[in-house]
Amino acid sequence: MYKHVALLVRQDGMSHEEFVDYWQTEHTPIAREIDGVVRYQQVLPTEPEHAEFDGLAELYFETLEALYAALGSEGSRDYDPQKGKAKEAREDVDNFLAVEERPRFIGEEIVQTDEVDGDTDGLYKHSAFLVRQEGMDHEAFVDYWQENHTPIAREIEGVVKYNTILPTDPENAEFDGVAELYFDDLEKLYDALGSEGSRDYDPDRGKAKDAREDVDNFLAIDDRPRFIGRERLVKDEW
Repeated sequence: MYKHVALLVRQDGMSHEEFVDYWQTEHTPIAREIDGVVRYQQVLPTEPEHAEFDGLAELYFETLEALYAALGSEGSRDYDPQKGKAKEAREDVDNFLAVEERPRFIGEEIVQTDEVDGDTDGLYKHSAFLVRQEGMDHEAFVDYWQENHTPIAREIEGVVKYNTILPTDPENAEFDGVAELYFDDLEKLYDALGSEGSRDYDPDRGKAKDAREDVDNFLAIDDRPRFIGRERLVKDEW
């Protein structure tokens, strides 16, 4: 399954609460009807005052061609659909989003562990938008991430679901990958991965400690945005 993740930034002069109200009330009914969307979920920050973004919009498509037709291809934060609900949604984002400040990521999701049978509605999620270390190419990054780091990360205490997302077009992608770790309890997430307000964290025990020590082998931590939020399922037609 192919996934488009938009890291949302509100317009100047708009509060986070006003942003969420417009997003949920006005934009969501349009976006959920975009041609080809088979699943649509949103993630709201657990601590908006410390979050790097105002929310995540995650749209899934069965084929990459359907995703590109609706939302554009890699390489541009903006896009210009010409028809249907995608056109309406693009026109509407100018009412509440700072489009040029909104990173996005297109990739293919790999489920690494799943103890909830895919039911993530209401779960707490840590999304790390990964940037490789200087001097490491993307292929070497992916190899280390998948072969060395992922076996550690999937065993972090409290994790009930873990996805990795690989870019469909690495040369034009803004990030080298996305790691999504789900927890059913916010305190378990904070205990393992730290709270909002810092890109770095310092767990002192268990697999979380092992994982933190290992990221220094392949990640540029200071360049890696992260987002902690609670997921809300809007549409599911899988």
